[in-house]
Amino acid sequence: MRTLDPHSLRGLAHPLRMRLLSTLRHDGPATASGLAALLGESSGATSYHLRQLAAHGFVEDAPEHGKGRERWWKAATHGTRFSDSLRTDPDPAVRGAADLFIHEVATMHTQEVATWLGTQHEWPDEWRLRSDLSDFTLRLTPAQARELNERVHALIDTYREAAPPPGTEGVAQVRLHHHVLPRLLE
Repeated sequence: MRTLDPHSLRGLAHPLRMRLLSTLRHDGPATASGLAALLGESSGATSYHLRQLAAHGFVEDAPEHGKGRERWWKAATHGTRFSDSLRTDPDPAVRGAADLFIHEVATMHTQEVATWLGTQHEWPDEWRLRSDLSDFTLRLTPAQARELNERVHALIDTYREAAPPPGTEGVAQVRLHHHVLPRLLE
């Protein structure tokens, strides 16, 4: 996991860069032209933004995939951790980049849920019936909310560590969206 700092946040907080990084993390190495076709962008735009991501250490060359002059890219890390201190940074440019980053994450989550809803009929029952779109309302203190987040993250890490090896039959990539959002009590 890579924890964002003000410098790296500014290098990542762009909708196309975030989509490029997400695609490389979820789908594996790709070329700029392959990513352009997949994301509906020009290869010039994807090339430029991949170079920017590389300058900030989010992506790197994947020469083991290339043939000839093709340049393949891969994600340099498996995840990004957002530090809440970015929202209160004294620099307004950092706070603006933090806002853009968080809004883009929410947009990507919404798109993933919409894609699932539109394609769930294509999945076998053993997967379709294991999906979950639950929501819960709890009454918590800030300390309890922090503890809940820490415990959920720790639980998720145990599943990351116990991931089946590549090639295991019946394995699918599973996306989890975890949101803890306070609401005013009436």
